[in-house]
Amino acid sequence: MAKVNTGAALLSLCLLLACSAGGTTAADVDVEATVRTEVENAIKSNPGVGAALIRLVFHDCWVNGCDGSVLLDQTPSGSNTEKKAINNIGLDGFSLVDTIKSKLGNNVSCADIVVFAGRDAARYLSGGKIAYSVPSGRKDGIVSSAAAADAILPQSTFEFQQLKDNFAKKNNIRDMSLKFQNDSGYDTTGVNTAAKGALDNSYYHANLQNRVLFKSDWVMRTDIKAGGDMAEYMNNATKWNNDFAATMVKLSKLPAEGSTHYEIRKNCRVTNQNLGF
Repeated sequence: MAKVNTGAALLSLCLLLACSAGGTTAADVDVEATVRTEVENAIKSNPGVGAALIRLVFHDCWVNGCDGSVLLDQTPSGSNTEKKAINNIGLDGFSLVDTIKSKLGNNVSCADIVVFAGRDAARYLSGGKIAYSVPSGRKDGIVSSAAAADAILPQSTFEFQQLKDNFAKKNNIRDMSLKFQNDSGYDTTGVNTAAKGALDNSYYHANLQNRVLFKSDWVMRTDIKAGGDMAEYMNNATKWNNDFAATMVKLSKLPAEGSTHYEIRKNCRVTNQNLGF
């Protein structure tokens, strides 16, 4: 969500210095550049994958911290992983994470890849307006539970009070057809309707016009402070860009806490124990 800057350069240097020999190492590739290139190429081919990568950061980090647990198909405890949670229906981007992992090798964790890819997707989809640095060094957990994900992640039926402790799902009428917008009475004033799939403040234009789908969207307007914040974000795109970036940084720093053992997976979909390591 990354421009070439001092923060990115330092992050790359730290990754390079932290790696040791053994197969393809992070020292053999530029981690930052590899993730950025793969993400940008994937979005150009399939624009929807960008939003999926950003969503993946939330769905991983919000459940027991940033530990790559949302990627797992198999753990030592079985196959009823977070991917099978009702609240994780529609998650995507897994194949791209696999591709990036194959290029970075065994010294970059899957958890780091999820965070880096989400950041670079946000940067690309916002046209560079949302750019931030995140640290590396996350480890991959070996625990992943569908029940835990359903217990922790927000539901689209939540009331506002419940959403205050969680995040709401976003659906953007800006990306619908012109006929759909016209039939819905959607006012496009102040919205860049040509920027389909872009990451911007257009959601707030839609919400304040009652052009949203889920209860968890419209109930936010029932709270005075939240309604005021939404109006401010609608009218001040720069503030929303900055606050979104700050929130993603905070989210990406949530410590892993769901496992008693952590590792750097050789395959993002299964633990090393399941691979026989």
